[in-house]
Amino acid sequence: MRREIVAPLPEESLIRSTLYGRALKVNAEHLNERTRVTSFTDSRFAAFRGARAMITGGMGLIGSALARRLVDLGADVVLVDSLVPEGGANPANIASIRDRVRVETADIRDTAAMRRLLDGQDFLFDLAAQTSHMDSMSAPLHDLEVNTTAQLQLLETCRAVAPGITIVHAGTRQIYGRPRYIPVDEAHPLRATDVNAVNKTAGEAYHLLFHDVYGIKTRSLRLTNVYGPGMRIKDAKQNFLGIWLRLALEDKPFEVWGGEQRRDMVFVEDAAEAFLAAAVTQETAGKALNVGGDAPYSLAEIAAALIGANSGGRYEIKEFPPERKKIDIGDFVTDDRQFRALADWAPRTSLAEGLARSLDYYRRHLAAYL
Repeated sequence: MRREIVAPLPEESLIRSTLYGRALKVNAEHLNERTRVTSFTDSRFAAFRGARAMITGGMGLIGSALARRLVDLGADVVLVDSLVPEGGANPANIASIRDRVRVETADIRDTAAMRRLLDGQDFLFDLAAQTSHMDSMSAPLHDLEVNTTAQLQLLETCRAVAPGITIVHAGTRQIYGRPRYIPVDEAHPLRATDVNAVNKTAGEAYHLLFHDVYGIKTRSLRLTNVYGPGMRIKDAKQNFLGIWLRLALEDKPFEVWGGEQRRDMVFVEDAAEAFLAAAVTQETAGKALNVGGDAPYSLAEIAAALIGANSGGRYEIKEFPPERKKIDIGDFVTDDRQFRALADWAPRTSLAEGLARSLDYYRRHLAAYL
């Protein structure tokens, strides 16, 4: 069925006070909380001033947002990216800081390059990955090389040339598979539904192993759907919301598959803040921790919110394509209380605000992302 919505929806209509099953209560103050420390007010973040920080996948969505934060904090930042066309890297993402960072075009599978670049680094934000679930099914060995083998090589290189480095690895909630209970905490069994999730599980496991056996100061953040200015929008390779944003801006209908599935959405600046907090919180070392958004929303609610933020648009509810249905995880709601408590972090950006800011950005820079 086709739905046409032209008026913005009230933000409060998107809030769900309780979730089904074992769900957490979603407090309205999560949407407008401004009392949490940020990288601009927390004394812990003085650790980045004058420090050397390397970001793999540095020209992608999260990497570029993290780079902007780090240069403002006084860090010496090197961005490492392979710039493969099927990835999320885009030079436009770092336009505002291009003269304040060093850019190295290199693949994390290139051990010699990683050895040269990691020597002397204080922090490694490990974001480089193959993220497309469908591509992992059609090219599983490539996904294995990037998401598993390269992680092992990277850790071995750190052990050789930068044993004191602090690492924050970008994990994914996809490794849990289809939830057995909601919300999903870190004790939930891992049961991958696609090749990408299998390889990300193994890559993360190497990080935890190298902490336990060799004392490498690494941790993994299991992210939900991260979105915002700088994400890939010309197709759905990075996430579903990218192509929705593009089509909404082009006044074209977009497809919502199913529509009832719940998702946590994390605005990119909140995700970057989570990486910074994890890096300076010693208690996170050796752990894999969930990072979620302000509240869970169904795909249909996200679509309606996007149309509201855009002051118009249309979408069509459709059945899942068979090849997608096989690997879809269904409802997913994150329990990230452990990370919030350890790192004194909470998302600050509501879905309505994040969508509005994303639309505004792409209205001004659309040509650079097509």
